[in-house]
Amino acid sequence: MTVAVHRPGLDARGFIEREGSLARVPDAFRPVVAAARDRILDVLGPRLHSAYLYGSVPRGTARVGRSDLDLLIALREEPADADRDAVRALGEAVDEDFGQIDGVGILLYGRERLLSEPERYDLGWFVACLCTPLLGEDLAEHLPRYRPDSLLARETNGDLARWLPRWRERIAGAQDTEEARRPLVRFMSRHLVRTGFTLVMPRWQGWTSDLCEMAEVFAAYHPERAAQLRAAARRGLDPVGDPAVLRTYVDDLGPWLAEEYARVHGTKAPRPD
Repeated sequence: MTVAVHRPGLDARGFIEREGSLARVPDAFRPVVAAARDRILDVLGPRLHSAYLYGSVPRGTARVGRSDLDLLIALREEPADADRDAVRALGEAVDEDFGQIDGVGILLYGRERLLSEPERYDLGWFVACLCTPLLGEDLAEHLPRYRPDSLLARETNGDLARWLPRWRERIAGAQDTEEARRPLVRFMSRHLVRTGFTLVMPRWQGWTSDLCEMAEVFAAYHPERAAQLRAAARRGLDPVGDPAVLRTYVDDLGPWLAEEYARVHGTKAPRPD
């Protein structure tokens, strides 16, 4: 008799459960979240449709002085340059005022884009499953439920091949210092780990946002690359500004992942940006 395995991150029907909640925000980060919420309202006013938290803060795993504050903001109309400038200034101000966080990342989109058909299994899934409502009407009410299948894998991370040339340009243009390279290592490490995880996600049939757990799931299916992805998961949490790491990402691990991804899941449809 075969016993069904219930993977983490899924409900009883096999849909990906929404992760994070305002109740899980650690006490140390609650003043940061409150300030960000108030300033979003002040800056965007009636143009704001909704705002969300995502990442380690609403998951309750944020580390004081090490974690950043991640926000997604949806406007009623498509954002203009003035909106982007205002949001960038807002993030810089919050980061400067609160030592608990190590940076503020803000994604800014229009409501129509987030609910569009091309984004149904990319940004739409991101809002519905990985974002915690902070302000306004929850867009998840207009989106479907999602399963960890090949379609989701392709539309979330099936564009690594298009990212790699841009990564090489960013590496070449960065200052030759460890401090300048550290954010690149952190960003690229996380991207590669998530890509490796979603490569095997449909076979594993579960969901997690924990980088180390993602690497372990990947390792079960690709032991020949397990050490690389485990190391990337560690660097995603505690980055080092080693140029050799970046070279390995764009010359070895990244190209292999991109080729394997295209072979298994196909290539993500291009987006306007």
